[in-house]
Amino acid sequence: MSLDPALRSRIESILAADRVVLFMKGQPSMPQCGFSAKAVGALQDLGVEFGHVNVLADQDIREGIKLYGDWPTIPQLYVDGELIGGSDIILQMANSGELSSLLGVAAPDRTPPTITVTPAAVEMLKGALADSPGAALQLSIDANFQPNFQLAPHDPNAIAAESNGLRVQFDVSSARRAEGITIDWVDDIRGQGLAINNPNAPKAVQELDVRSADDQLRAGSITVVDVRPADERAIAAINAPFETFDGDNRARLEALPKDTALAFLCHRGGRSAQAAEQFRAKGFSNVFNITGGIDAWSEHVDNSVPKY
Repeated sequence: MSLDPALRSRIESILAADRVVLFMKGQPSMPQCGFSAKAVGALQDLGVEFGHVNVLADQDIREGIKLYGDWPTIPQLYVDGELIGGSDIILQMANSGELSSLLGVAAPDRTPPTITVTPAAVEMLKGALADSPGAALQLSIDANFQPNFQLAPHDPNAIAAESNGLRVQFDVSSARRAEGITIDWVDDIRGQGLAINNPNAPKAVQELDVRSADDQLRAGSITVVDVRPADERAIAAINAPFETFDGDNRARLEALPKDTALAFLCHRGGRSAQAAEQFRAKGFSNVFNITGGIDAWSEHVDNSVPKY
């Protein structure tokens, strides 16, 4: 199948607009597939600015880019108009330092993390390795600080750390996120399995009742972010300063210091919980969801705020 000339021209215009372009599913702030999330994470970890195209929002581009580069899957990374590859190749090049060299940025820090693996965890993990000769234990920690253990080929050039005689391999990004972790084996009320205590992981989203939110807002100790669209805010809004996601406000909020106290508000607490979790995943350590939303605010803080 040949590529329509008009569509080829569109793709070439996209590639000409930015040196680095990622065709992906979703947005960098909210990838819609795991492979796109890994590609975004690799680029962001290198501090690289890149253009992006959400192929889910444009079916012509989604199919056209596969023909353009003769590459059947998404995501796809282009640099200087040339196809680099998909998520596996992106991660391999990021870990080897080849990607940072290509993009002209500092080589990644390959310092092995300091880890602690308890004797109980060592016993269980070595048992798993004994059943797979030649394999190594690989620990990946994604941008949301979710860990994933798997058996992988032993790589003598991998970033590796050792504790109590157990060797663990990491990719570049996971190695940084793993600094200071403790890996234990638990068999208690939580169930049976590996448990990882990661001091680098952002704290969980905290619930904040509307009265406390009002007190802290007026004391200047939190910033309230109303995630509802403008038409809903026109019906009912708090009578105090607040931020929104209108225009480029979200990007500005994401650029704030990671210890900024942010309290998210919506109609009844569902959308705000999702937004709070997204900011927590980006490393914000002081994130709240205002329970009950604007409805609860009307009932318990300010009766002049309409309900809808």
